[in-house]
Amino acid sequence: MADNNVYIRKIILSVLGFLLLIFSGISFYKHRHLEEHVVLGEGVTEVKKLSDYFDGVKGTINDCNIYILEGKEPGATLFVMGASHPEEPAGRLAPWIFVENGVMEKGRLIVVLSANRSGTTVTRLGGGYPPDYTIPTGWGEQKFRMGDRWANPLDQWPDPEVYIHYPSRQNLAYVDIRNLNRAWPGRPNGTLTEKTCYAFMELIRKEKVDIFIDLHEAELQYPVISTIVAHEKGHELAAVVSMVLTDMGEFNMGMEYSPKSLHGLSHREVGDFSDAISLLFEAPEPFLDATRGKTTREQLLTGKDEFIVKAGEHGLLFEKIDENGWPIDVRVGRHTSAVLMTMEIWTEEHPDMSLVCINVPGYAEVIENGIGYYLKDPFRANPERVIIE
Repeated sequence: MADNNVYIRKIILSVLGFLLLIFSGISFYKHRHLEEHVVLGEGVTEVKKLSDYFDGVKGTINDCNIYILEGKEPGATLFVMGASHPEEPAGRLAPWIFVENGVMEKGRLIVVLSANRSGTTVTRLGGGYPPDYTIPTGWGEQKFRMGDRWANPLDQWPDPEVYIHYPSRQNLAYVDIRNLNRAWPGRPNGTLTEKTCYAFMELIRKEKVDIFIDLHEAELQYPVISTIVAHEKGHELAAVVSMVLTDMGEFNMGMEYSPKSLHGLSHREVGDFSDAISLLFEAPEPFLDATRGKTTREQLLTGKDEFIVKAGEHGLLFEKIDENGWPIDVRVGRHTSAVLMTMEIWTEEHPDMSLVCINVPGYAEVIENGIGYYLKDPFRANPERVIIE
């Protein structure tokens, strides 16, 4: 009788394990293959693929869309990159607003929404991240993939014991071999992540990009937060943008120098290996903090967390937080305003190479109206102007 009970328990546990495997597998599949619709705004004049610049990424999951907004009048070229770290959604939603709304009157804007597309198809192992999140709009809800800091292991594996960065030979954490913002400037015969960075470097060089901006979010316990990290070629530009944004009372924006001895990061290597000014913008994201509570969709979007507030009371944070948190609208608004201000300051200093963009909301407008106000309904749009991201 006892043997029968043991046998029955084993069968039940096996069935439960099999059901868990099925349901989790379905969830992982849906996440990896979730279709995100992008409605091309009137300002988008061309959509290319990353493989147009380096065929080494052709056919891979990282062969992402390249959106080009060409102004009626000539000027400089600005490249705005989103989802270098897909677990930082404001860095992806802000450029999304530019693609669906922006119109360049002078100069050219190049936008990427999924720089590390592989990283958008997985969440952090053991992190309890939600697989996706939704933004309310006037026409319903738009769902976006939640991602991870690193590329999906399904696309690049195994990790080495030690990651040796190319070409500096600097030793980095082994997992950062899948971190797009630790693999610049990349190499054509490297890993998928290195090939992706190399392809972006080819884009920057072939399109003669003048300014490169990499959009990020950071945990409040990380000292590089609410700031612009600037390559030495962009110190003056970043300093003025920082001062104007802060003095205008929109929000506090610091400015830091890109360390010359820290390799693999976009703000260092793009500036070193191309003619472009290289900048990286950081906004606060409590969702990433180690002292956070449950990693829910609500916490991701509201930026509210009592545990992080308590950490702030004990002086453990590098950015302020209160019961209002850091809502996604605030974080996205910081990025849109910072990009627009960069264009404005650049144009003042280089009137013969202007960058003028209209129809993109700044900080106050995004907070007042919400992100969803600026997202277009793909089911009512011209099908020829809808792209799957």
